[in-house]
Amino acid sequence: MNTYKTYMRKKEDQDRQWIIVDASYQILGRLSTKTAHKLRGKDKVDFTPHIDNGDFIIVVNAEKIKVTGRKLENKKYYRHSGYPGGLKETQLKTMLQKKPEQVIYQSVKGMLPKTRLGQAQLKKLKIYSGPDHPHQAQQPKPLQS
Repeated sequence: MNTYKTYMRKKEDQDRQWIIVDASYQILGRLSTKTAHKLRGKDKVDFTPHIDNGDFIIVVNAEKIKVTGRKLENKKYYRHSGYPGGLKETQLKTMLQKKPEQVIYQSVKGMLPKTRLGQAQLKKLKIYSGPDHPHQAQQPKPLQS
């Protein structure tokens, strides 16, 4: 008879850290997968799928993100006003000029679960277009790749 039990992490047993990621000259998709992985807590030994045990992630220099291929011209972001004919589209190039934080945010959001748990994990993502951020008090550590 097997006496080993699978350890399931509890909500109280969380040891969250603050991690800072410099997005300068990194590829959007690769940065997003690393970030989503850390937000979910899948890099931890005691990962539990139904508990939010990921880390806080601070992404700086979002305007310096890179993409491969012809995505700057071909990739489009869509939004709808709710009215007939209200579909708007924006190229990645203009999104990076106007709202570079939104590009990374939507990329990471698409990689997280579409549940309340995923929404809670997404709230731990902080994105800033410049090198400055207001989270020095949390003493963030750089991401180890």
